[in-house]
Amino acid sequence: MNRRDFRRRHDARAIMANMGELNFGRLLRRTTAVYAEEPAIHDLGNGHHATYAEHLERIERLCAVIAGLGVGPGDRLGVLAGGSHVYIELWHAALAGAAVLNPLNTRLAPDELVYILNDSDTEVLLVDATFATIVHDLRRRVPLLRRVVLIGTAEAPCDARLDDLMASAIPAGLPSEPFDDAPCVLMYTGGTTGLPKGVVLSQAAVCLVIYRMQMSARFGARQRYLAFMPMFHVGGIASWGLFLPHGGLTVVLPAFEAGAVNAAIREHAITSIGAVPTMLAMMMQHPSYEPSMMASLELAMYGAAPMPPELLRRWMSTFPHLEFFQAYGMTECAATVTGLLAEDHRRGGDILRSVGRPMPGCLIEIRDPESGVPLRQGETGEIYVKCGSVMTGYWNKPAATAEAIVDGWYRTGDAGRLDPEGFLFMADRVKDMIVSGAENVYSLEVENAISSHPAVIQVAVVGAPDPIWGEVVHAFVVCAPGSVDPAELDAHARRTIAGFKVPKRWTFQTEPLPLSAAGKVFKRTLRERAREG
Repeated sequence: MNRRDFRRRHDARAIMANMGELNFGRLLRRTTAVYAEEPAIHDLGNGHHATYAEHLERIERLCAVIAGLGVGPGDRLGVLAGGSHVYIELWHAALAGAAVLNPLNTRLAPDELVYILNDSDTEVLLVDATFATIVHDLRRRVPLLRRVVLIGTAEAPCDARLDDLMASAIPAGLPSEPFDDAPCVLMYTGGTTGLPKGVVLSQAAVCLVIYRMQMSARFGARQRYLAFMPMFHVGGIASWGLFLPHGGLTVVLPAFEAGAVNAAIREHAITSIGAVPTMLAMMMQHPSYEPSMMASLELAMYGAAPMPPELLRRWMSTFPHLEFFQAYGMTECAATVTGLLAEDHRRGGDILRSVGRPMPGCLIEIRDPESGVPLRQGETGEIYVKCGSVMTGYWNKPAATAEAIVDGWYRTGDAGRLDPEGFLFMADRVKDMIVSGAENVYSLEVENAISSHPAVIQVAVVGAPDPIWGEVVHAFVVCAPGSVDPAELDAHARRTIAGFKVPKRWTFQTEPLPLSAAGKVFKRTLRERAREG
């Protein structure tokens, strides 16, 4: 999808009357009508409270501000900020048709931010005080960036303050409903394997994921959800979308900090959380943790990275009343495509090592990574996904789009297998598979074997060059000093995996592994360290 087609596609459809029902604005209007006086948002960072009626009024005002900044329905609106009620409002205003949201990863380096801003033709950027100085320094390298608007009250370089613009804006309702296939989000992938690619998501993609999760996770009415996942990440959809149909309350933390999360769950009687496995581990390991803190929790959603079996066992045994939902998905499919449901967790057994079965409306096939030919049941290959939430394409990258979407099927780049009941078992990223002495080794299998040792806090496995084997398995292990050694972990791993899969090289450390904002380990960094070693 190129820049010209992007705007033309929106404009051509805007003149027609029938907009379709898969647009976010319609969902927002309906929820507000039903739950007008119910609490919608509580921002722990600044104390902001709003009912659904108050929240919608702010969104309508924000839509007027966005239009006043010269940003139209097909234009990109950049956001570089931490989590807050304002970020949720920006999501809702853009998804209601005011703009195409371009949420920027707050962990990116300045050069990466410059690349994304230039690549996306972003002209207006909203920042908070933490990132205002960074933007000020890089602005001369982004010729099209004409307005920088500051979120919050702190002193920082900017062209205007959002609070001032909101105070003078005259709300005129939400924009006209966009078409189901109108672009509403331009979200750049993390760039762990190279330059980030802009993923274009449609109105239908976002709404389908919300409804898909409603059908599968079965949220109860008036949930109290604690939002601490990054709001620039597709996994942050729970912060601004998943609970809307039931009128739930979103309690916002600016960022994840294990002690603050534990305290907020107790203090605000939180019923639902969404986290990556590393966060769940850190919550239990925090010095302030005690099981009674989680007494109000009813649902814990997790995903974005593999769940160590021992960590899941610990959570399930400690909180037998708690329901769990595991989501597997990707930005290119607007998040979740398979789910391990609460009843699957209660059933237990081998399926707990899976990422569940396809969500409603989703198809999964396992194909040969080279030929694209479907494989037999039980064979490991590349995971292909077909669903209505697949991206429109990569922004201005037709060749990459054609490579990723084949006859309507999205090539995930992940390796896995399907069992006779349709449960999907992950093996690895296709590009992360280790070939040692002509044997294929999937790092996830090795990591699961090692992480089950009680002394292991984190583990990641990569391939390291070797003159004899081609590659050998190299494990990076985070643990307390002196709590375990290679010989003990070697023997422990050999109980569950073949000898050729056991690491031949080990690195032990006390500092955490390098993680992306989504909680995924930066294996490229570890591979570089392994090569240097």
